[in-house]
Amino acid sequence: MKSYRKYMTSKIAWYVLTFVVAVFLNFLLPRLIPGNPVSTIVSKITSGMADTNSIKRVYETFEKEFGLNKPIWEQFMIYVSNLFHGNMGTSFGQYPRKVTDILASSIVWTIGLQLPAIIVSWILGNVLGVLAAYVKKGFDRILFPVFLFISCIPSFGFAIVMVWLFAVALKIAPASGGYAFDMIPSPTFSFFLSVLQHYQLPFWSIVLVGIGGQSLGMREMSIYELNADYVKYCRLLGLRDSKIVKYVFKNAVLPQITGLALSLGTMVGGALITEIVFSYPGLGSVLFNAIAAQDFPLISGCTLLITTGVLVANFLIDIAYGLIDPRIKVAQRE
Repeated sequence: MKSYRKYMTSKIAWYVLTFVVAVFLNFLLPRLIPGNPVSTIVSKITSGMADTNSIKRVYETFEKEFGLNKPIWEQFMIYVSNLFHGNMGTSFGQYPRKVTDILASSIVWTIGLQLPAIIVSWILGNVLGVLAAYVKKGFDRILFPVFLFISCIPSFGFAIVMVWLFAVALKIAPASGGYAFDMIPSPTFSFFLSVLQHYQLPFWSIVLVGIGGQSLGMREMSIYELNADYVKYCRLLGLRDSKIVKYVFKNAVLPQITGLALSLGTMVGGALITEIVFSYPGLGSVLFNAIAAQDFPLISGCTLLITTGVLVANFLIDIAYGLIDPRIKVAQRE
């Protein structure tokens, strides 16, 4: 118990230090982007105005409102102080909306897309991996190479292919968006139907790319398990193939569960490219638009949310490893 407490303390200290560094970088890096966001906003608002004094007053008002007239260290102290109160600031590009409100409305779309896609690709990939290792035939010679080939295609490239094929050529699915552009989000059947129609392409682009990687790991583990002594013993006993496959799947799936946990931990930031390609109203699209608008608070909010998700997932996995296998604790202390 004492060694486990020491292991926990060491892990927590490292993750707290990593989080502090991440907070600093999340604040600093967006401000290294060349350009002045206030000038961009003021130029849009004052378009057509000829009075330079009025334009200057508008500029100074926004600069003071966003706190950009203060030294960088003072801006950082205000940023950290606001974080302790759950306040990530006000968006520059979507002024006067709060960053927390924007993230809360977009993360629902990201999780709604990513969570089912990760679970479905994990299940289909592992089933295909077992069948490719045990049944072989068409699973190992046709389906497995096809999905392995798809998984090697960059996600943005595969997403573009799906848009061209199903939205442009076949015209059986919408090309972009989370719902029809002429609809207002509401709890109606027509709105949910529109959401489902726009959901298809982003969902399947993530699932099909993910199946190859999952099936590859499962196939290798299953082949290893099929050569184990207990499988040979089961065959000597005359057990049915379905029973043996069940045993093989149960033993081979353990490492895959680690991969699933990592995928779930990184799901907040995992579909950024897919969301951008399909203009899906999730966190990826919000981050992309924030970078284009030099929206510092929103960029910091998105990256901090993604960083926190990854750190929490890794921390939970480390703790679980320490509980499951004491050898890992000893090895990491050394």
